[in-house]
Amino acid sequence: MNEILQSFIGQVSNPWLKLGIDIVIILIKIAIVIAIALLHVAYATYWERKVIGHMQVRLGPIEVGPHGLLQPIADGVKLFFKEDIIPADADKPLFYIAPVIFFISTLTSLSVIPFFNHFVIADINIGLLFLFAMSSLGAYGIVISGWSSNSKYAFLGGLRSASQVISYEIAMGLSLVGVMIMSGSLNLVDIVKAQQQYPTGMYFIPQILGFFVFVVAAFAETNRLPFDLPEAESELVAGYFTEYSGFRFALFFLGEYTGMLIMSSICAVCFLGGWTVPQFIMNALPFLSKLPNIVWVLVFLVKVYAFMFFYYWVRATLPRYRYDQLMAIGWKLLIPLALLNIVITGLAKILIKG
Repeated sequence: MNEILQSFIGQVSNPWLKLGIDIVIILIKIAIVIAIALLHVAYATYWERKVIGHMQVRLGPIEVGPHGLLQPIADGVKLFFKEDIIPADADKPLFYIAPVIFFISTLTSLSVIPFFNHFVIADINIGLLFLFAMSSLGAYGIVISGWSSNSKYAFLGGLRSASQVISYEIAMGLSLVGVMIMSGSLNLVDIVKAQQQYPTGMYFIPQILGFFVFVVAAFAETNRLPFDLPEAESELVAGYFTEYSGFRFALFFLGEYTGMLIMSSICAVCFLGGWTVPQFIMNALPFLSKLPNIVWVLVFLVKVYAFMFFYYWVRATLPRYRYDQLMAIGWKLLIPLALLNIVITGLAKILIKG
């Protein structure tokens, strides 16, 4: 389908018409990605409650619709019509804009993630750097929400989030340097294709240190257990969004689960081969190359959902870390391991070329 569109665009001689067609195609891609992502986010909450329920020997959502399948829709309707309460002493302009910054920056990250070959909204050469930039920008929404609420609980949650960003984004960025060295690119499509040169079709095995650091940092980056210190219900009520309700609370909620989707997608793209399968399987089963794109989308989604399941599993299993332990893990363990991974990968690259 993509080849047909490119051939059609190539035959158009009018530059303005060609520009208009390109814009329409991009808008269609944006609509598809946002619709699918938000549907995924809605039902990620359902599956999380179901999975954790069964892990704890209970049923989870069961009343709204068959097997509780309409529960996410009921929750969304409830939040949309819930009263929007604003603290009297809040800094109202910042209080209004904080959840928007958080949600939009998270949603924008989807624009550079390739879901299968030739399907990415913005195929840019600095895709990984763009993801880091958007992730850092999202932290501003959390910090602003904590400060503007004029609440000590929200303020402490915002400070904790700022500390986590400083600690764990460094580790996350360094964990992906090995992937950049091996692929020779920051473009996410090129990273997926470069992995096909290895027998396993993935960087997961040669980059096991980087993979470990990335996974741990991803939990802290998305404020998920056991690193959900900015929210920490037992001590901060709900942390940075304690004073939020209604639709603004829903934006924070959607942003968090969209962040989980993005981290899972980055893991799938950078360490698990994206939408591809190992080359030896393709050679053994040549008919796979003729399968439609929907099959490769499903391959990508299986890898993403496997990482999402790991999020749920950890939440149901591990207790929350103390704040000093959280900082110690970031600075004393993850960053040194990520630096060691860079040194090992660089030496291996030099020896192979030599």
